[in-house]
Amino acid sequence: MIYQYCGKSGVQLPVLSLGLWHNFGSVDDFSVATQMVLKAFDAGICHFDLANNYGPEPGSAETNFGRILKENLASHRDELFISSKAGHDMWPGVYGGNSSRKNLIASCDQSLKRTGLDYFDIFYSHRYDGVTPIEETMQALIDLVRQGKALYVGISKYPPELQQRCYDILKEAHVPCLLSQYRCSMFDPKAKNNNFQIASDNGSGIICFSPLAQGLLTGKYDNGIPAGSRASKSTGFLQESQVTPERVEAVKKLALIAKERRQSMAQMALAWVLADERVTSCIIGTSSVAQLENNLETLQNLTFSAEEMEHINNIISNPSLWF
Repeated sequence: MIYQYCGKSGVQLPVLSLGLWHNFGSVDDFSVATQMVLKAFDAGICHFDLANNYGPEPGSAETNFGRILKENLASHRDELFISSKAGHDMWPGVYGGNSSRKNLIASCDQSLKRTGLDYFDIFYSHRYDGVTPIEETMQALIDLVRQGKALYVGISKYPPELQQRCYDILKEAHVPCLLSQYRCSMFDPKAKNNNFQIASDNGSGIICFSPLAQGLLTGKYDNGIPAGSRASKSTGFLQESQVTPERVEAVKKLALIAKERRQSMAQMALAWVLADERVTSCIIGTSSVAQLENNLETLQNLTFSAEEMEHINNIISNPSLWF
């Protein structure tokens, strides 16, 4: 495994981190989830990314991860870097999901109970809700650190016009933003273009999620929408309407470059995200140990020639491909 420092800090993360957004909930096979976590840990992935609403059911990914920790990795807690987040809808009622102090602190307490942890290594504000003052949200994060419930804090998906204020408030309280989490892929360069430099200039590490565009950048949809795939379901973050002919054709062109690099399409897509020197780590989501092993092989070729990068950029520069 390769490790990199988070911005201007002494914390190192593996360049590939394991996310538990999908495939670790109460509806999933617990034995497969356990195998993936243990395989990841054995391969040097020490960072596991959670949120209070991950499942389904919401909260069940944290519960399952806590059980895996207790049964298999209890003696390795200090070798792990575990994150969670709050801010999206989690429970019924007016306090069940936003960026308020009440929601964040209650959510952190609940998440600690579900995972069985004494503290999180990092706790994020999962989103800006458009209503809560930034000062209130950041103060809640600061207080979670001072209460010993988190060692570090981070922000996720915050718009560029609010990033600087977040960093300033946290810095003034001597609780700097360790990580800024954003969606980034060949089909989604918005954060790369608008958020990364602000984070880097403020000493925050950057961690990216959805690097494979919910599976589009794996080649899975080259010949239609497979039964049981994310795009085949009426709910979820990849809809059938997003699997456009233009995107499928772009993936086929990109796959030819990946083949020349002796990589799978997914491996090249991960390497492309990590090629940005501002990026600390990339969160992968896997449904099997075999898929995890395939992603880990990305580490065998992380560099691109100028010609390869130019060819890739020519393919993905069309805004009609972007999410």
